[in-house]
Amino acid sequence: VQLQASGGGLVQAGGSLRLSCAASGRIHGINDMGWYRQAPGKQRDLVGSITSGDSTNYADSVKGRFTISRDNAKNMLYLQMNSLKPEDTAVYYCNADIQSLVGRHLYWGQGTLVTVSS
Repeated sequence: VQLQASGGGLVQAGGSLRLSCAASGRIHGINDMGWYRQAPGKQRDLVGSITSGDSTNYADSVKGRFTISRDNAKNMLYLQMNSLKPEDTAVYYCNADIQSLVGRHLYWGQGTLVTVSS
């Protein structure tokens, strides 16, 4: 099982980006999925999460600006980021609680860099 995050890049403040995270492998089912971010010199923090039933949870700093969604048929996770601010600059990681042939584990993607210029 692998998670592959993509969609990062350089954007001006006020702009938008959409991150994607693809889960692949012999997957039986995916439970909670989430996005985290880590700014230089800081710890990795939760951005938001989504359950298999599409219930979402967001960090206060991104509420109203970011939207998490998933496509269960395609094993995909998305993060729509609007009204981006320089303080959103970070490496963004996806994770997923996945049931597969080897059991149930929490997997992480490799990270995608988002840079917001002022």
